[in-house]
Amino acid sequence: MTSEPEKTFARQKAVHRAVPVVSLDIRLDRLNRLATALLASEARLITAMSDDFSHRPAMESRLYDIDLVIGEIRHAKRHLKRWMRTRRAPVPLIYKPARAEIRPQPLGVVGIISPWNFPVQLALAPMVAALAAGNRVMLKPSELTPRTSEELASLIEDTFTEEEVATITGGPEVAAAFSALPFDHLFFTGSTAVGRKVAEAAARNLTPVTLELGGKSPAVIMPGADLDKTGRRIAWGKAMNAGQVCIAPDYVLVPRKKMLPMADAIMGAFMRFFPQGPDSPDYAAIVSDRHLARLDAMVKEAEARGAKILRLEGDIGNARKFTPTVVLDPPADIALMQEEIFGPILPLIPYDDPQEALDFVAARDHPLALYVFSEDKDEQNLWLDRSISGGVTVNDTAIHVGFGTLPFGGIGTSGQGAYHGRAGFETFSHLKPVVRQAKWNGMAMAEPPFRGWRKRALGMMRKLM
Repeated sequence: MTSEPEKTFARQKAVHRAVPVVSLDIRLDRLNRLATALLASEARLITAMSDDFSHRPAMESRLYDIDLVIGEIRHAKRHLKRWMRTRRAPVPLIYKPARAEIRPQPLGVVGIISPWNFPVQLALAPMVAALAAGNRVMLKPSELTPRTSEELASLIEDTFTEEEVATITGGPEVAAAFSALPFDHLFFTGSTAVGRKVAEAAARNLTPVTLELGGKSPAVIMPGADLDKTGRRIAWGKAMNAGQVCIAPDYVLVPRKKMLPMADAIMGAFMRFFPQGPDSPDYAAIVSDRHLARLDAMVKEAEARGAKILRLEGDIGNARKFTPTVVLDPPADIALMQEEIFGPILPLIPYDDPQEALDFVAARDHPLALYVFSEDKDEQNLWLDRSISGGVTVNDTAIHVGFGTLPFGGIGTSGQGAYHGRAGFETFSHLKPVVRQAKWNGMAMAEPPFRGWRKRALGMMRKLM
């Protein structure tokens, strides 16, 4: 662990200049060391995450913070040799017999700023991609989960040299200084508002950025949906980590005549998932008193404006737990419908025809995720063809984030760039184009003076381009 980001950056940069390309064996060794350390630290990390949240189910922490990273490591190890290969590229006819290729190379020193909601996964998953691509990494974990950040820093310090991977801890001032460093790439996961500040700081150094942000991701219930299955999958996606998930369904668009049956199906699923109510050990708490107060104010505003509120009943022994809540047809101008909720509150919005639902989503910022529920292929394809979002899952929620074979990222205010699997490897690589000119070639015809046969030949070349 270090509190001197400038000195750490300078050391990593110097080592990268000395050894700009890292071998396959070294990359695999770093990934193996990370996997071994993560599994050895699993129990401590799970305890730290629960302490930071005041309660977080051990199984959620294992599945979504530990296992997803282990999956990323295993996927990278299986495919890394192929990803690193020099790739042949087609040669336009007029340049033959030259040869063309693409060589993936490390960018250099990568900065990662990770958030609090999945404090292990969202710190280490991009690190896996950066290490697979042969880079050196500096990590700035969230100050809102200090115990987990301490455990991460200890894990990294025990596993890597500071020239390979280093952790920088601290609050907003440290994060601001961190994002101002001239990294070769800066990766940020967090809110859109903070993402703008990170991008502005990086722009001063012309540092390329990947921004994994969020926004209001809709779930759309089409007439052909199975309401019981849909209710279970939406409730699962919303209850995970108590809704503190960037790809959680933020609101649900429902055919007007199915509003109450849909609300019943979602509330019924909440009751089955958490038979002890909010005090269930399988239900997480909210990360801080400030976030809890914000969620409470959202519901109170909706209730004051006449929206019907449905809550999962039961005692709340943990002061930072917020019961799963469904809000029926809230006004469009309240905070619940203007801000990303990031908690276990689910507005249901009625619509009268699919075009109205399409227009509702299109009139807002492009979401990070879109969930379409229908057993009818034409209804599914309507949304796949006519909507724009970072990613789409049909008849489920959130699971696309676990696919190492798919890029994950947003669009517009929900993010820029992507990672996971090969997409992550390429995000943190420079795909260097190389042309090898043949000894005997026809490029002399492009040399001046442009008269006679050269002029005629160059006139014919347009047809060959």
